[in-house]
Amino acid sequence: MLRKIEKCDNCLENKKSIFTNLTPREKEILYTNHICSRYKKNEIIFKEGDRPPGLICLSEGKVKIFTEGISGREQIVRLAKPIGFIGFRALFAEENYIASAVAIEDSIICIIEKESLMKLLRMNAQLALSIIKYLATELGFSNKRTVTLTQKHIRGRLAESLLFLIDTYGFEPDEQTIKVYLSREDIANLSNMTTSNAIRTLGSFASEKVIGIEGRKIKILSKELLEKISDMG
Repeated sequence: MLRKIEKCDNCLENKKSIFTNLTPREKEILYTNHICSRYKKNEIIFKEGDRPPGLICLSEGKVKIFTEGISGREQIVRLAKPIGFIGFRALFAEENYIASAVAIEDSIICIIEKESLMKLLRMNAQLALSIIKYLATELGFSNKRTVTLTQKHIRGRLAESLLFLIDTYGFEPDEQTIKVYLSREDIANLSNMTTSNAIRTLGSFASEKVIGIEGRKIKILSKELLEKISDMG
């Protein structure tokens, strides 16, 4: 069950936010017309088929966006980090969600009411261009991932997924451990393979000293080798 919180500045004031350069009057419109809520790990943020309530910003935490395929098997299509948007395609396309989103750790989600956002986009051309750039960047990423998941072999797909996790979440202070702890099933769903294949391939990478494994923690022992495996496909 979600827990509403009175106020969250991160999505609007963070230096990484596209809203950071808005005027005080423009920010006030967003503050007045947005709500923030806490979600526990594994809680659903939205489901496939739901209608978008507004622009969803991930203020804190980590979120996976996934679709269900044959026999209910998940395919993770995106992973979000702060300060990122989720579910924005459906919002701007004026469609229902075609995927579901769930928190993979405790998270704070902020929703900017649709009409207020559209009002600002009409008022502020620079903000509209920033949104377009964000959408274009995500489209490019999706196109690249489609090629990866359909043309690379199992080892190449898994290596690409681990590199994606590094790019998205970075490392712990040891500069080796990826700063997200996914289940083997999630890693498989991110890489378009069965869980058994993901476990076997992770084991192979570990025996080759490409990675180290401790429970859900994955250490990158040789990023160069991982990149080589990904490039070879």
